[in-house]
Order: sequence, then structure tokens, then C-alpha cells
Amino acid sequence: MRIRPARPDEAAALAELAEATFALACPPHTSADAIAAFLTRVLAPANFEAFLADPDRLLLVAETGAGTLTGYTMLVFGEPHDADAAGAIRIRPTAELSKCYVRAEAHGSGTAAALMAATLDAARERGAAGSWLGVNQENVRALRFYGKHGFEQVGIKRFLVGERYEDDYVLERAL
Repeated sequence: MRIRPARPDEAAALAELAEATFALACPPHTSADAIAAFLTRVLAPANFEAFLADPDRLLLVAETGAGTLTGYTMLVFGEPHDADAAGAIRIRPTAELSKCYVRAEAHGSGTAAALMAATLDAARERGAAGSWLGVNQENVRALRFYGKHGFEQVGIKRFLVGERYEDDYVLERAL
């Protein structure tokens, strides 16, 4: 497995990866329709094309030796657009860890830890002093993972999936 920056021609592959992984982070009550709507509205190939072209974003992928993408992260540099997150974080300059997903079959393989380490290194290299993220309050697996990587709860915010707002914790760590 290797970690590398996503290429501009990988928007469709990233959208497929998002489709395979997004539901893993959703609370059990999230409907299939809400997940599908979110994927269409936020994680479609055209969205990934825009993300990849945005100089304030960096996408990293975990790739097997056979070239299969098994996970990805997305950093967003600059001040948070979410007012609750902006008020909660304490460390600036900051980088949001906006996406951190690994295929279910790669859970427990070390892929997520390697991807996280490379992502935090990349944030530090671009001048961020801290990193923050939002995670659903019911996502125990993710909360445990982020805690293991030094993130601590500093606030709460809401996150829209479909027609329903979910409650997220805002987590932050120094780089």
C-alpha cells in the first residue's frame, strides 16, 4: 500500500470510493435515500473534479500495489466556513480534515493509520498548526480512531445529510 496525492484524472474513482465508504460513517437511522442524495449533491464525480482543482484542498489516497484505491482523505486549508466549528477550534492556522474514509475490507489493516499520518504531515507541511474535523456523535469507531490520533473534542456542530441535521462533535489536535 502507498499513500499519494490524488491525481486530477481520478475524480470518478474517488466518487466510487466515496459511494463505497460514506454510509460506513452514517448513523444507523440514516436512510438509503438520504445517503444517495448526499452522494449526488456532495460526492459526485463533478464535485471531486472541483475539489481536485481547488488550491485550498488536498486529497490523498491509499492505493494497493494493484492500483486499487482503498481510502482517501481531504484537507481544506483556511478558516472554517461552519460558524460553530470556527468558534470551537483554538489552533490557527488550521486545516480541516474534511474526509477520512477507508473501504470496509481494509478496516484493521493499518491503511487508515497510514493515511492519517500522511495527511497530518501534509497539513503541517502546508503551514497548518492544527487540524480539526467534524464526526457524528454516534460514530464510536471513528471517535476511537481519532482519539488514538490525538484529536480531542472542542465543540459541537450540525451536519446535513438528506433532509436531516445530524449532531457532530468538533475534534481538534495540534500539529
